[in-house]
Amino acid sequence: MAKHKVAFIGLGVMGYPMAGHLARAGMEVRVHNRSAAKAEKWAREHSGARAETPAAAAADADFVFSCVGNDDDLRAVAAGDDGAFGAMKPGAVFIDHTTASARIARELAELAAARGLSFLDAPISGGESGAQEGALTVMAGGEQAAFDRARPAIMHFAKSVTRMGGAGAGQLTKMVNQICIAGVVQGLSEGVAFAVNAGLDARQVFATLSGGAAQSWQMVNRFETMIDNKFDFGFAVDWMRKDLGLCFDEAERNGSDLPVGKIVDEYYAEIQAAGGRRYDTSSLVTRLRRRDLE
Repeated sequence: MAKHKVAFIGLGVMGYPMAGHLARAGMEVRVHNRSAAKAEKWAREHSGARAETPAAAAADADFVFSCVGNDDDLRAVAAGDDGAFGAMKPGAVFIDHTTASARIARELAELAAARGLSFLDAPISGGESGAQEGALTVMAGGEQAAFDRARPAIMHFAKSVTRMGGAGAGQLTKMVNQICIAGVVQGLSEGVAFAVNAGLDARQVFATLSGGAAQSWQMVNRFETMIDNKFDFGFAVDWMRKDLGLCFDEAERNGSDLPVGKIVDEYYAEIQAAGGRRYDTSSLVTRLRRRDLE
């Protein structure tokens, strides 16, 4: 069986290792990144190729993956003057892993279909460690046939890949994920601060609670780093606020009320103002300290 030719556009903390998994799986990978130096570094490490533009990366590719910053970035790399859509062969599938709006997903799905292409909005969860370990959770929106074709390729960096519905459904599902995380991290932050202020051995407390009904991924993976006042693990406050903004826009359209999410967003704004823009999302605990957590 001939190996797939794939393009990967966007080599950030998530995209860089994701593209690496595709290369290690035996695919012929051509990458593009806004910073050419990072693309060159990736190409050297993985015996791949670097392209000057998204279009050049996408030419002859069976699958084109992207993982960029926001709606405008995504629109540019997909449908801009040097975008991938203009160079993709008929029948190829564009798979976007950016956390973006459902609106842009639907827009690009329509543009792709008009060109004889397929588009999947496929945002991811699992953080930097999940990307490095090939253990991401992928929630996809788009046509079933395109999803079925793309799923085996996506599984090279994922532990779970699920089609949630038509175009935009993947992005809507990711919004649910971020809404839930915001509340969970705030609750965990309050619990950590309370345990410390109460004079308890916080490590013992959360080692115990992690086996019970309060258990969450955030608790298991972040309680110790929160206690140690370390916030350089994964998803940054800047990006969380971007994602929550998408949630609020969509909530206004569909009539949802997100009171906890809005409060937590204000708390993240305080952390940004205090210089914590690149802290990970567990830094919510810094607002609540009454004693030194170390």
